Amino acid sequence: MAKRAKGRGHGAVGGIASDKLYFKIGEVAEIAGVEPHVLRFWEENFGALKPSRSRSRQRVYRRRDVELVLKIKGLLYVEKMTIAGARRRLREDLDGVTSAPPDPVYQARTSAAALADEIAGIREILGRPADPAVDADPLALLRRRGGVAGILGKGRG
Repeated sequence: MAKRAKGRGHGAVGGIASDKLYFKIGEVAEIAGVEPHVLRFWEENFGALKPSRSRSRQRVYRRRDVELVLKIKGLLYVEKMTIAGARRRLREDLDGVTSAPPDPVYQARTSAAALADEIAGIREILGRPADPAVDADPLALLRRRGGVAGILGKGRG
């Protein structure tokens, strides 16, 4: 699968914190906060949702497919519409439909990954080796140094 960049979370568009061009069904399910079988059901009921298939016949979702999944979820879960009502609304006014936000667990994971990338970049700038305690829990540095003030200089003799 083609990817735009290797970094995580730097191309957040529409709430999708990834630079990837293509997503597997499990990744889309994680972003939307639904099970993969729900996505397969939505494919049957919403004609606009048609992910392509890879050579190995796996579903491959493009970014616009993921954005459509979030719109469908917004109509069904947030606005509490029926399948028929959501289908009608998408047909009439696709651009006017508000997307549901990505799943909070997905957002937390991508935020944590972005934080880990930032910490690695700061360590590289400072020339410090990695600390396994901080890598396991990025907030450990804050706790150990007495909060933000300790990191910014108050705790450095």
